Amino acid sequence: MVRFFNISNFSRGILFLLLFILVSCVNPFAPGLDDSDSGDAVLGDQTETDGVFQNFRYAYLFKDTVVYGNLLADDFTFVFSNYDRGVDVSWGREEDMLTTSRLFNATQNLDLIWNDVVVSSGDSLTREISRGFTLQIIFSPSDIIRIQGRANFNLKRSKGSDPWKIFTWRDESNY
Repeated sequence: MVRFFNISNFSRGILFLLLFILVSCVNPFAPGLDDSDSGDAVLGDQTETDGVFQNFRYAYLFKDTVVYGNLLADDFTFVFSNYDRGVDVSWGREEDMLTTSRLFNATQNLDLIWNDVVVSSGDSLTREISRGFTLQIIFSPSDIIRIQGRANFNLKRSKGSDPWKIFTWRDESNY
C-alpha cells in the first residue's frame, strides 16, 4: 500500500512554507519606514526665524527647490553688487528660482553654514536679519569655490502664526 500522506512530512512542509513566507516578506534592501519623530527635526519651523535659516541650509544641502521656493515671498527681490561695473544688480522671485535651480543642477555638492547673527531687529510681522555665512560650492573634485560673506534678509508675514518669508535678500559678499 502506498502512503500519500505522512504526518511528519506534512508538518515539515507546513513549517517550511510558513518560514518561507515569513522570510520572504523581509527585504534587507528595503528597510521599513521610520516612524520616529526625528524626521521633523530636518526641516525647521518657519514660524520662527531660525527655522527660515534651517530650511535655507536644508534646501542648499539637498538641492531642494521646493523647500527653497517656500522661503521666498511672492514679491521677493535679490540684490548684489557687481563690483566690476560698480552697480547694484537685482532680480525677482522667478529669476532667482531659475538661477538657484541652475546652481543646484550644476554642482555636485553645496555646503552652507550660517554664522553668527550680526543684526536682528523688527517686530512680530517684519524682521531684518544680517548674518555671516560660509558656502562651499563643489562643481567637481578639482573645482571647488569657498565663499565667506554676509547676507542681509528682510522677512515678513501677515500674522504671527504664519511662516516667515524672505522678501529682500541683499548679498554683501566680496567674491
